[in-house]
Amino acid sequence: MAKQLVAEIKVQIPGGQATPAPPVGTALGPHGVNIGQFVQQFNERTKDMAGTTVPVVISVYNDRSFDFVMKSPPAAVLLKQAAQIAKGSGNPKMNKVGTVTTAQLEEIAKTKFADLNAPNIEQAAKIIAGTARSMGLDVEN
Repeated sequence: MAKQLVAEIKVQIPGGQATPAPPVGTALGPHGVNIGQFVQQFNERTKDMAGTTVPVVISVYNDRSFDFVMKSPPAAVLLKQAAQIAKGSGNPKMNKVGTVTTAQLEEIAKTKFADLNAPNIEQAAKIIAGTARSMGLDVEN
């Protein structure tokens, strides 16, 4: 008999720093998943992404086994790293908090291309530029 999918859980965890504490424990606990096993596998696969937020989709099956797929980090996280800022602007139209170049936007677009709904890198860069503007970042050529 094939495994049946019981639940799909989406969480965002800092790369290489997962612990059984929330949000991991509270998300996986009700489904009976071995939390320690998940934490060990996740930390092993994300040890090179230390500190970067990584979205994960965990598929839980009826025999309490699981597998997970890691997505690319959120655009806002990548933009904050590129602009070297702690957080975005509370009022992005009036208060600009930093700048990013089009080369940086294209690099972020390449990283996120698989998760974006764009036909090519140029269009993906425009999507990332929109996120940058909504965070209070100026885009330079």
